[in-house]
Amino acid sequence: MRNFRELKVWQKAHPVTLAVYRATQNFPRQEQYGLTAQVRRSALSIGSNIAEGCVKATNADFCRFLNIALGSASELEYQLLLAHDLGYLRSSQHSALEASVQELKRMLTGFIQFLAGKNPRT
Repeated sequence: MRNFRELKVWQKAHPVTLAVYRATQNFPRQEQYGLTAQVRRSALSIGSNIAEGCVKATNADFCRFLNIALGSASELEYQLLLAHDLGYLRSSQHSALEASVQELKRMLTGFIQFLAGKNPRT
């Protein structure tokens, strides 16, 4: 059994989730149950699935949860773009969050390949 707090990919996901929660505090009130909730749910899902996957018995099971986290990261990336285009996020906020999410997606992809025995460097 792995400790999710020791994984670099979780250590990257957690601050992204915190940043998303902070960024969405100023979204319009009418989005409280719409985009605000959805953006937060996507961000929360990334770290949650990494943590849940850590206790699975096999690498294949863990990879399944990492793939769910990767899907949530892609979902988050789109939702942040939408929030920016709607004027809910400043360009600087969007750029910083987008860069973090893209880095997180690369880390998840590399970790999945590593666990699946597919070394991307060979």
